[in-house]
Amino acid sequence: MLNCGAAIASVPPFFRVMGYADAQEGAFSRTAFRSTEKAYKRYTHVSSAKSRNQHSRRAQVPATDVSKVLDFKKLGEDGEYNIEGVSRVEGSGWPVYTIDKHPGFYFIPEALNKAEQLYWATECLTTFPQPPNRTNHNAMYGPIANLWAAFQENKILVEVASGKQERDLISNSAETRSVDEKISDSIESVRAEVSDDITVVEKNRFHDNGITTSGGDGGNSWEFRDCSTDFLKTSSAKTVSSETLVRKLRWATVGIQFDWSKRAYNEALPFQEIPPKLADLARRLAKPAMENEDFKAEAAIVNFYGPDDMLGGHVDDMEADMSKPIVSISLGCKAIFLLGGTTRDEPPAAMFVRSGDVVLMAGPARHCFHGVPRIFSEAKESELPDFTSMSDVDGIQPRSIVKYLESSRINVNIRQVH
Repeated sequence: MLNCGAAIASVPPFFRVMGYADAQEGAFSRTAFRSTEKAYKRYTHVSSAKSRNQHSRRAQVPATDVSKVLDFKKLGEDGEYNIEGVSRVEGSGWPVYTIDKHPGFYFIPEALNKAEQLYWATECLTTFPQPPNRTNHNAMYGPIANLWAAFQENKILVEVASGKQERDLISNSAETRSVDEKISDSIESVRAEVSDDITVVEKNRFHDNGITTSGGDGGNSWEFRDCSTDFLKTSSAKTVSSETLVRKLRWATVGIQFDWSKRAYNEALPFQEIPPKLADLARRLAKPAMENEDFKAEAAIVNFYGPDDMLGGHVDDMEADMSKPIVSISLGCKAIFLLGGTTRDEPPAAMFVRSGDVVLMAGPARHCFHGVPRIFSEAKESELPDFTSMSDVDGIQPRSIVKYLESSRINVNIRQVH
């Protein structure tokens, strides 16, 4: 649910898939947290070496027992449903619950209504991955602008040569303007779109409307092109579909950028301040965990989960002041969130988190291991709100956003860095 220091890669190491039989090996050597993760992990088949070809054993994978998972939503719906050790905090605009043995932890069920959920899901997919914000794709392809728009237009990202080869390629494609003019227009376009005062470094040019961009570690350039162009029919260049890029999008950093290799914030990287609307929402949501002061949103990490993804147990300890809360917003499919102690040896409490729920972790709770072992992406279990009657968000059709949410979960966790 909250994030941690994963290495820069297309799939961070916290997102893993394992077969049920594999998960049972070495159970006695696991920590209490790890054992609980395995108890709730989604297993679709047996994948141990001995049984990989024994299809008959697929039916032996037991159903997940969720009878001990805390359900805060029921506290507001069922007067007879009680959770031992859980208290309600009065005086907030929402129902807010705490767990007695975890001071600093707050759970706010249904804090966001359906319209707010759809709005922020749209922002997460269209705005938050925009440069200068970084995503897990930066390492391979460099900054990618307008990924969601390219996905809607069924475009393909193409690797192109740099330097003289790039100029020859554009010339052979009967382009009418010079490379320098195109690059200048591209940079100015992104400056206008992203921010009037952001400094754009030319060595990290952006994808936009067929204009090339510097790539990741390989140094080559990539650009979006239509599937039907003559270039794609004759070229042997490397390509990746925008659909694949969206499906493999795992994280985006907003505001002050986070350096995953050093597990530290890097304010030398270009960044925009947190959008005012998101900062205001975080300030209001954080009030139960703040004493006589306002929460200042300075950075956010957005996690994107597919059906088989999980977030392993970890502690968020990168901020200077650990007394300030992390504001964590859930969108999309229902999930199980684990909250443990200060070591992995302490058994964690499991609880459902649904679209619109918010978790706050402040003070002592900031030192607790936590993670997300399970996403419920099946239609009968996801408990996704009915968005069919919702209107467009800033001109974007909600149907494509809802389709993404039907098999995915998005988590936005917002932090005060200083």
